[in-house]
Amino acid sequence: MKLGILVGYSPATLSMPMDLIREAESLGFSSAWTAEAWGSDAVTPASWILAQTEKIQVGTAIMQMPARTPAAAAMTAMTLYALSGGRFILGLGPSGPQVVEGWHGVAYGRPLTRTREYISIIRDILERKERVTHEGFHYQMPYQGPGASGLGKPLKSILHGDPALRIFTASISPKGMECAGEVSDGVFPVWMNPERFDLFDASLQKGFEKAGGGKSLADFEIAPFVTAIMGDDLEKCRMPVKGSMALYIGGMGARDKNFYNDYAKRLGYEEAAVKIQDLYLDGKKAEAAAAVPDALVDEVALVGPEDRIRDRLQTWKAAGKNGHVGSMLVGGANSDLLRLLAEEML
Repeated sequence: MKLGILVGYSPATLSMPMDLIREAESLGFSSAWTAEAWGSDAVTPASWILAQTEKIQVGTAIMQMPARTPAAAAMTAMTLYALSGGRFILGLGPSGPQVVEGWHGVAYGRPLTRTREYISIIRDILERKERVTHEGFHYQMPYQGPGASGLGKPLKSILHGDPALRIFTASISPKGMECAGEVSDGVFPVWMNPERFDLFDASLQKGFEKAGGGKSLADFEIAPFVTAIMGDDLEKCRMPVKGSMALYIGGMGARDKNFYNDYAKRLGYEEAAVKIQDLYLDGKKAEAAAAVPDALVDEVALVGPEDRIRDRLQTWKAAGKNGHVGSMLVGGANSDLLRLLAEEML
C-alpha cells in the first residue's frame, strides 16, 4: 500500500505546510493532495508543491468539474504534468448542488453524466488522435447552442498531452463507484472502513465490465481519505474527526439529498446518521458532533495512542494486500505520526 498526504483547502488564511510535505516526500510518501471548496483553489497549491519538491506526485482531490470546462481542466493538467516531469495526477469531482449552484452559479445537472462526458473529453484531448468534438447533455464541442456565433470549430491541443496521465474521481455512492470503475484510474472515498470493501465491490465490478479490456482492481486504485491524530487522550483525538463527520453527514446536503448521510447508513450507522442530520440542521453542531459514534470514527480514522494506531494499521495492511486499498491518503498527521506510518506501511 502507498501513502499520501492530504493538504486540503485553506481556512480563512492561506498557508502551505511545505516542511511537512517535504518530510513526507523524504519518508517515501508517494503523493500529496490539494483540494478546493469555496475559498482557495486546488490548482495553485498543487503548482506550489510541485515546484518545491522533486519526487512526490501531486494531485487534486478534487478539482470541481462544474467550475471549469473539460478543455480548461485538460489544459491545466497537461501543463502541470509537463512542467513536473509527469508527477501531476488529475483528481475530479462533481461537488454538490449547494456549492455548484450557490457558488459557481451554474446548474448542478447530472453528476454522473457530467463525469463521463468530462473525462471522455479530457482523454480525447490527451490522445490527440483527431480534433475534439463532443455532443452530450452537459457539453457540446463546438458549442452551437443559444448565443453561439456559429464560428466555433473543432481543435486539437497544441501541447502534446500524455494519455498516461492518471485521472481519479471522488465518489461514495454505488452508482458513483460504478462510474469511477468505468471511466477513471482511481477513486477517493471520503472515508472507508478497510474491512467493508463489500460496499464498493459489486459497483466497481460493473464499472470494470462497462470499461471492457479486462479492466480490474489491478488497473485501478482505491485511495480513501484517512484522518490520523495521535495522542494519549483518545477522546480528544476523536473530537476533530467527529466535528468533520458531523459537518458532512449532517450538513453537506439537503435533508433528502445528502450523499454522506446515505454512506454513513450503508456503513451500518443509520440511526446515528438520522440523529446527526437532525441536530446539525437544527443548528446544534456541537450536539451533532457528539452524536457521531466512537465506533464509526475508529473504523475510518487512525486516532489515539501510538500502540492503538499501530494495531489498527494491521487491518489497513491486510486491505492493501487484498488489493482493496491502493493508497492511504492521510490528513491531520504531524511529523511523529508520518514517521510511524512510514515505518509501519512502507
